[in-house]
Amino acid sequence: MEAGRTAEEVGRELGVSKATLYAWKAKYGGLELSEAKRLRELEEENRRLKHLVADLSLDREALKWVIEKTAGARSRAQSDSRDPGAFRSGE
Repeated sequence: MEAGRTAEEVGRELGVSKATLYAWKAKYGGLELSEAKRLRELEEENRRLKHLVADLSLDREALKWVIEKTAGARSRAQSDSRDPGAFRSGE
């Protein structure tokens, strides 16, 4: 694999499995070092952006829920205030 060493030896030294080494080789094998570093940077940025989108999507859904609940309560309050029998007490 590297300078005549076996995948098992290299994997043991790095603390990864032979399958991981072959996956890395398939992914990064034809790249120059600078290209591999740039790819890792882009993958990290993509991960962060996906996380940000997920957080913002949750925030959006929570706000929609609050707006729906607030609008529903507001419309019920308005319709109750127009109904003179809505707040009769003692009946």
